Formats: sequence, C-alpha cells, structure tokens
Amino acid sequence: MDKVDFKKTLKHLYNPPKKNFVIIEVPKMNFLMIDGQGDPNTSMAYQQALETLYPMAFGIKFASKKSLGRDYTVPPLEGLWWAEDMDVFTTSTSKDAWLWTMMIMVPEWIDQALVEATRESVADSKDVPVIDRLRFEAYDEGLSVQIMHVGSFDDEAPTIHRLHNEFLPLENLMENGKHHEIYLSDPRRVAPEKLRTVLRQPVKPIAN
Repeated sequence: MDKVDFKKTLKHLYNPPKKNFVIIEVPKMNFLMIDGQGDPNTSMAYQQALETLYPMAFGIKFASKKSLGRDYTVPPLEGLWWAEDMDVFTTSTSKDAWLWTMMIMVPEWIDQALVEATRESVADSKDVPVIDRLRFEAYDEGLSVQIMHVGSFDDEAPTIHRLHNEFLPLENLMENGKHHEIYLSDPRRVAPEKLRTVLRQPVKPIAN
C-alpha cells in the first residue's frame, strides 16, 4: 500500500523559499479545526486543542488505511491567527488577545461519516478534552503569499511586517483573510533557531 506524503505531493504549499515571498494559489482543502483564544505558550485552551486534534488526525489516518485501503502521513499542524487589533502581532509583547484556529488537513477522500465514526471511537478510548468543539470543514484560501521562516516563533514579527508593509503594496495586493502558519518542526525536539514555519497570507488585488 502506497503512503501519500502531502508535503511532497503538494511541495509548493509546504516548501516556499526562505528569502523571498512567493505568490501561490491554494486549493480548497478539508481540515479538522478547533477555535480558541490566548497565548499558545500558556493557554490551557491551546493545549487542549492540540490534545484533541492529534488523536483525531491519527485516528482518521488509521481508519482510512483499515477501511479504505488508503494510507498517508498525517499533515503538519497549522494555525490561523488574528486579533481585534492586528497590531498585537507586531508591536505588543502580550499574546493573551490572540485569537486562533488550530487545524490539521484531512485528505479529500475522507468524508463526514468517517470523521464522526472516528470522533466516537477516539472519545471512547482517549482523554480528548474538547472533542465536542472540533469541526470538519473545508477551507478555501485561494490567492496567497508565503515564505519559509527559520527561527523562533517570537522572531516572526519583522518578516510579517515586511510582508504587509513592503511586499503587498509593491505587488498591488491587500490582505484577504487570516494570517496562516504551518508548523513543519516539532518545538519539543527542534531548537528554536532551527524551527521551520511557513508564513502565509491570503491576498487579493487592490482595485484601481
């Protein structure tokens, strides 16, 4: 049985250059999603979201392999980030006001019925604190700009500032959705200065 690795089959989405922003078209994809608020370093809600997403994601993978005969590598954790005042991402040291949706992509051959069956089995066998808040939903990002950030999460602000204040105006583009991050490294195993994170911003042309 072949195992699909989406980081390879969708390499243009998961491996942008480190130095330059690139403009891409992101297809509609399905995700397991949980919403929350607070500092990801200290928020219990954030920890509970991850403790629910991963068992569900791996449960669906194993169900796909067993019942559908299709195996794949679970894609990386992703996050949508925003706030009522977007300046908190670049000028404030407090992260308590951050709003987020943590999510893991699910292959297109997975349907709602399999997700719900997995939800029941995972809930019965594991401590998944917010499984009732998890949803299965399509996300259509479309035209986007992205770059690979190598380093600590706390060092992303200059790149994000350059994206919004230099690159987008130069390309006659404007924001069209939430700041998006894809976490290619496990911070429990990788030094902060070596973390690899895709920084992505949905955009649209500025009307003349």
